[in-house]
Amino acid sequence: MSATITPFPLGGKAALQVGFDRDELQRILDLYGRMVAAGEWRDYAMDFGRDAASFSGFRRAAERPAARIEKRPALRGKQGMWTLFGEAGQVLKRGHELPGVLYPLERKLLKVVDA
Repeated sequence: MSATITPFPLGGKAALQVGFDRDELQRILDLYGRMVAAGEWRDYAMDFGRDAASFSGFRRAAERPAARIEKRPALRGKQGMWTLFGEAGQVLKRGHELPGVLYPLERKLLKVVDA
């Protein structure tokens, strides 16, 4: 019986991963909390990969995400690194700044109040 030993890569470059910084994550989780309070979302998932990081908000855990917020730094100089996807996967908004991309979701939370 012959065994092949593959060394664990200690040195060299580790696979880089895109993530959210503290302010970005705070803004996204604040929106998530307000969406939960409004009864729109019940669960979330985060995915961190080499090219992009994404946050998905779900109405129910067994469904497609109701919305997905994606950060793709490679597009920073082009159409913007932030993208908001809808439930069917359609692009709802792209931009360079997170608050502008989150606006369509935040607009859902606005309610008219009679004075």
